[in-house]
Amino acid sequence: MQKRLECQIFGRVQLVMFRDFVQRKARARGLVGTVQNNPDGSVLVVAQGEEVKLQELLGLVQRGPILAHVERVDETWREPLGEFRSFDILY
Repeated sequence: MQKRLECQIFGRVQLVMFRDFVQRKARARGLVGTVQNNPDGSVLVVAQGEEVKLQELLGLVQRGPILAHVERVDETWREPLGEFRSFDILY
């Protein structure tokens, strides 16, 4: 079933290649969406695709890349809107 996952990741998640990590993991799972840094130091992920693949991505972002330290992940599940065609890093 297609779903939309919106999650905000808190901790040491900027300047540690977190966005690149998320993009690679999402693309490898056939997901579409975006990842971006927020001014408050968190990272925002919006991803759409098969729910099982989104669950896999969520598990990966809860750990993050080796240099990251994830303190908290706030997640919201929604119905997909279909506005994405690829998975991109927003700057």
